[in-house]
Amino acid sequence: MKVRGTTILALIHNGEAAMAGDGQVTWDDTILKGKATKLRTMRNGSILSGFAGTAADGLALFELFEKKIDEFSGNLPKASVELAKEWRTDKMLQKLEAVIAVTDRDHLFLISGNGDVVEPDDGIVAIGSGGSYAVAAARGIIHANPKLSAEKIAAKALEIAADICVYTNKNITVETIK
Repeated sequence: MKVRGTTILALIHNGEAAMAGDGQVTWDDTILKGKATKLRTMRNGSILSGFAGTAADGLALFELFEKKIDEFSGNLPKASVELAKEWRTDKMLQKLEAVIAVTDRDHLFLISGNGDVVEPDDGIVAIGSGGSYAVAAARGIIHANPKLSAEKIAAKALEIAADICVYTNKNITVETIK
């Protein structure tokens, strides 16, 4: 059996950053919880972060990432690279089963334990079970209505992902940086 669920979508659009997460946590094919929160604001609300994966591992990554953010005075690109380096090389951290997305208004990264620090070309990234559906929906929404706010795009894209992915629900939380 495997804990699954949670979809996190982050995007930067029209000078605004938004991150949306659903609340579903499943164990194999059983829904355990519908209202989990896997988003966190950092650095007085100037950075958004979200994780997909096991809760303890995701929370451990949040704490480590906050230390990196403080160590590098809020420099998101530098903190992201340093987190990935430490995560990749530390024998204990290598066992963490989670992935995180982080954003401020200028940068957006997907960070993994494989050493990945990916900044998407289009300013949209998603992680978790319904991630590919959420990215596709966000791209379609932006193409159809580029004047929508990042917050509305993120919320609607996650709703669409929830209509497709059985591991994603419509208990959606959205955080923004304007």
